[in-house]
Amino acid sequence: MTRFTDRVTTASRTVRTERASITREAILAAAERLFAEHGVYAVSNRQVSEAAGQGNNAAVGYHFGTKADLVRAIEQKHRVPMERLLARMVADIGDSTELRDWIGCMVFSLTEHLDQLGNPTWYARFAAQALADPAYQKLVVKDALASPSLLLVVQGITRCLPDLPMTVVTERNIMVRNLMMHTCADFERAFAEGAAMPRTTWSSVASGLIDAIVGLWRAPITERP
Repeated sequence: MTRFTDRVTTASRTVRTERASITREAILAAAERLFAEHGVYAVSNRQVSEAAGQGNNAAVGYHFGTKADLVRAIEQKHRVPMERLLARMVADIGDSTELRDWIGCMVFSLTEHLDQLGNPTWYARFAAQALADPAYQKLVVKDALASPSLLLVVQGITRCLPDLPMTVVTERNIMVRNLMMHTCADFERAFAEGAAMPRTTWSSVASGLIDAIVGLWRAPITERP
């Protein structure tokens, strides 16, 4: 009898865990879409719960905590597969002294991830919205800079440009981050809506971005910050 009771308890616990996991995924998907469309600040936890099909308006708080925790969970959901892609690409180029190689790692780890997700995707628009919101910008940037592979990319880029002052390196890192995310957000929106754009695949978007970012890094300095 005890063994039977234990099996029933274990099975019940497994069902509850699976239901909780399904609910969390539904909340993450709904939040990512709503944040992408309307901005993080403009969307309430109640709206996220309703969009996720949850009758309990406190479901977001129960499963994730604060809105900042929810934003971090969405970012982490994408950060893990992108880190795997980036680590593989960085390993492939080794100790390259070609600026384009390092920039390619950074860009392709994002665009390949978006391509693998299928259409429509929401991540680029979500990230662009979060970066534009002072309340969440530091959170997203801090999590991104925790990536060991991304730090290797930054080091690789600076080795390719040894004469660039560190103040300019910092400035252009900010420019590159915004250029990447907002450009990908615009193309993501166009791909989802079927709007006409000069590039129609994530691979071609990456090529255009790499060209532009190489030019940005090699741009002359007329005034030092």
